[in-house]
Amino acid sequence: MSESTMTGVQGVSDGPEMTVATAFAGMKSVVPVMFRAGCPDCRGSFELAASALRLAIGATSRTTFYSFTCPDCGAAVRKPAGERIVELLVGGGVRTLRLTSVG
Repeated sequence: MSESTMTGVQGVSDGPEMTVATAFAGMKSVVPVMFRAGCPDCRGSFELAASALRLAIGATSRTTFYSFTCPDCGAAVRKPAGERIVELLVGGGVRTLRLTSVG
């Protein structure tokens, strides 16, 4: 079975073969994911698109964080990211950088 077909998959009927292109043919656009965030400097509260955030995943919880620039005051903001936050950001399309230690 190729990646683009849905027949023979458990839970999918054995009806006519459907390609990914056919399945999504009627879809006009995808709503961008927005994340709520806050600035510790100016106390602003706002929503950011995935493209406005960066996620850095380190070897420990102390080196795993997300960052963005506050749209209200321009401050560079860096906040810790636990497992659930990492899941949400990655699932929402936030660009991710994996940090590795040297040596």
